[in-house]
Amino acid sequence: MSARTLLILGGVRAGKSAFAVSRARELGGRVVFVATAEPGDAEMADRIARHRAERPPGWRTEEAPLDLPAVLADLPGHADVVIVDCLNLWVANLLHKSPDLSDVELERQAAELAAASSRPPFSLILVSNEVGWGVHPETALGRRFRDALGRVNQAAARAADDVILMVAGCPLVVKPSAADAPGPRRLA
Repeated sequence: MSARTLLILGGVRAGKSAFAVSRARELGGRVVFVATAEPGDAEMADRIARHRAERPPGWRTEEAPLDLPAVLADLPGHADVVIVDCLNLWVANLLHKSPDLSDVELERQAAELAAASSRPPFSLILVSNEVGWGVHPETALGRRFRDALGRVNQAAARAADDVILMVAGCPLVVKPSAADAPGPRRLA
């Protein structure tokens, strides 16, 4: 099977990461896990350690809290499967490190990610939260994050061959690849 890009979206604790790990195990080969989380406090450090311990021991981990497109660009020849977990923390890190990050710069970063995600030389699994269905954020920064992540998710979905929405641990196909889709699909 040729390399493809899969975007997995869903809410918190919807089963996104577990599905990504399962898919990577099915694909086999050399797996690189690209982590975007930073241990900003003790709880997050514990969470990162727990997630790392749950991964198979032969998987390599790369940290990419900010330079995600650059890390992906360095992986050809070193991986058969790459998991990026997760785009929402990457966007949060960008906005936290550069609160005045312009929309133009954010769009450029999203375009770089989309370019790196389109036809990579390895199977690429992107994980991200779908935050547009939740509570309306109270703060301007919260609304900016929600909007920015929505734009990044859209760019990633356009570049992806397949998009899966996880709901309560159940994968729903949102965008099947052209190879798998016999024609237009209807929900009703």
